[in-house]
Amino acid sequence: MKANEFSTATEREALCGFLDTQRAALVRTIDGVSDTSARITPTASSLSLMGLLKHSALWERRWFQVIVAGWVLPGEWPEAEGQDWSDEDFRVDEQDSVKHWTGFFEEQVAISREITAGLALETPCSRPDLADRNLRWVLLHMIEETARHAGHADIIRESLDGSRGM
Repeated sequence: MKANEFSTATEREALCGFLDTQRAALVRTIDGVSDTSARITPTASSLSLMGLLKHSALWERRWFQVIVAGWVLPGEWPEAEGQDWSDEDFRVDEQDSVKHWTGFFEEQVAISREITAGLALETPCSRPDLADRNLRWVLLHMIEETARHAGHADIIRESLDGSRGM
């Protein structure tokens, strides 16, 4: 999806359309990459294509399901306090696969869309420490974060094989 392929007639359509564009760019960047190549960290950072997708899938889930909707996901963030989630989210190993993380990301996105469709943009986040934020803020934040990670993925993909996803 590209920016000119969705309606911007309403604020909701614009926000959801721009977020979906960035989500699609991230998935497109890893499309056709082997599991082995998707684990490679070819730049000065420790980021890999699969690690970026994993991180994005986990935070898609956390922002919409936990922070916005207030769902409790046993054994997951934030229930397991004290764990450094930022580094863990990017780590992948031989058991991780492009197919798994692409499927998981797409599942989380579908749930996020359902949550978003059922709430007003002004709906405050359910998490008490983020109650001063609302769905509109989360959508804007997710556009920003997903675009950042899609850009990282684009650079990594270009480093791997010269192609680009964006």
